[in-house]
Amino acid sequence: MSVVFVPKRQRGKAQINQETIQRLLDENDQLVRCITEYLQKGRATECVQYQQILHRNIVYLGTIADAGAEIMPEETQTSANDSVS
Repeated sequence: MSVVFVPKRQRGKAQINQETIQRLLDENDQLVRCITEYLQKGRATECVQYQQILHRNIVYLGTIADAGAEIMPEETQTSANDSVS
């Protein structure tokens, strides 16, 4: 089960830190590998649940990234963008 799936009573209480994000990225890597393996074996229908979990994880990571961009001061965003270029 995905590390992101949390019962409603516990939602909003999780700490978002680098370790959590890395665990999601590692899980996504494993999900992609499983999906690829199933597809190579011609078992596309078995991929659906893994694709749904992968999608949920990606949306969650995107939400975290969007929230982080809103929280970061403009100066930090500018220097972060400059270092990427």
